Amino acid sequence: MKEKSSVEIFDRNYSEIKKNIKAAAESAGKKYEDITLLAATKTVDVETINHAIKSGIEYIGENRVQEFLSKREEYAPCHKHFIGHLQTNKVKDIVPYVELIHSVDSVHLAKEISKVSLKLGKVTDILLEINIAGEESKSGFAPDEVCEKLVEISKFEGIRIKGLMAIPPICDKPEENEKYFIRMRKLFIDIGAKKIDNSSMEILSMGMSDDYMTAIKNGANMVRLGTALFGKRDYTKTGKGV
Repeated sequence: MKEKSSVEIFDRNYSEIKKNIKAAAESAGKKYEDITLLAATKTVDVETINHAIKSGIEYIGENRVQEFLSKREEYAPCHKHFIGHLQTNKVKDIVPYVELIHSVDSVHLAKEISKVSLKLGKVTDILLEINIAGEESKSGFAPDEVCEKLVEISKFEGIRIKGLMAIPPICDKPEENEKYFIRMRKLFIDIGAKKIDNSSMEILSMGMSDDYMTAIKNGANMVRLGTALFGKRDYTKTGKGV
């Protein structure tokens, strides 16, 4: 049997995902248009990415600096985000080319993004990454410290805090992550109510291929889907990246 191409896999999956997002949004009292679907394109070839963009995907997110740089000039017009762990020495390579950095996990990183953005004469939108389950293996702000750190970061010029991002633990069942999504939504609402200068809680980025419907039902308005859209991928195909 002929193996399906990555484009065929995308076409089959995208149709189903749109239905799922619509159903999850309606269960949360929202519309499909209220949810931003971001395609996580790690290891996905440019031909497939551009097919996805032409099919209706407006937002893409890359995890690795070097991979992003190798693809960026070939992308069809779209909104480009960086969603992976970002080292401070790579900030200068990313800031000129992306609209939003999801994974700001320290004051030090935010300060470097501010510094590079000011040199370029631009304002970079960022999300603060929350280590919502307190996992030692993950970076991000602790929930009980993020408000204090957000106030500190909000004073930096050249950046705008647009919301929060989280990657809950891997669970056997999607609903097992519901408690983390509920905590994130509460944190998101509580911070938004404080009306801190230079911050607007517009984006709650949470939910990936295995749990995006649960995330949407619990307040996510941006979900980051890779495997669900493009199928399982060989993560050894590209360079190590960052």
